[in-house]
Amino acid sequence: MARTQRREREKAVFREEVLAAARAVVLEEGFDALTMRKIADAVEYSPGTIYLYFESRDAIAFELCRRGFEELRAALSPAATIADPEKRLRELGRLYVQFGIERSETYRLIFMEDVKYASAIFAKRADDADSPGMQALGLLVATLEELRAANRLLSDATAQELAETIWAGVHGIVSLSITFTQVPESTPERLSQIMVDGILGGLIAPAARARSKRRT
Repeated sequence: MARTQRREREKAVFREEVLAAARAVVLEEGFDALTMRKIADAVEYSPGTIYLYFESRDAIAFELCRRGFEELRAALSPAATIADPEKRLRELGRLYVQFGIERSETYRLIFMEDVKYASAIFAKRADDADSPGMQALGLLVATLEELRAANRLLSDATAQELAETIWAGVHGIVSLSITFTQVPESTPERLSQIMVDGILGGLIAPAARARSKRRT
């Protein structure tokens, strides 16, 4: 039993070494430059050995992206404890921008290198609703659905459509800040606050107005 456990630990360690080497290649050269040979050279094993742990180069790239979304989901999760959905929505925006700026390498890897890997994660939504990418987006969708249930949404767009619109806005701010660090006149956090205030101002009715609407 001890030998089996040790072997499993060694396998886990080697997988992490492979993923760390692959991540370094992607961040320096992009996904297009990622090859089994480059990874093998970095970890000082043959490409054949790596194939025993990952079926393909794309499987490695997909796992890197999946882990990035897991980090994003974890970064957003504290907002789920906020009872008021409007405050929760604002906090989700703040945490998203904070993640993108503080973990810019991870953000660039999952959103700005090769979109086919992120797209593959979301393409599995029908049979993999528990994927970290879907969970992260689900926090935003669920919050908007809660606002709709309280008669506080002024738009007839679906919660999914509204979530994607808000996501596109904060993504634009983060990607602009990462790519063109000298362009914005203000901080990403301030730009995000202005954008969210503008969107929510035209999207969400005050709670008092929603209560009045329910009484009529």
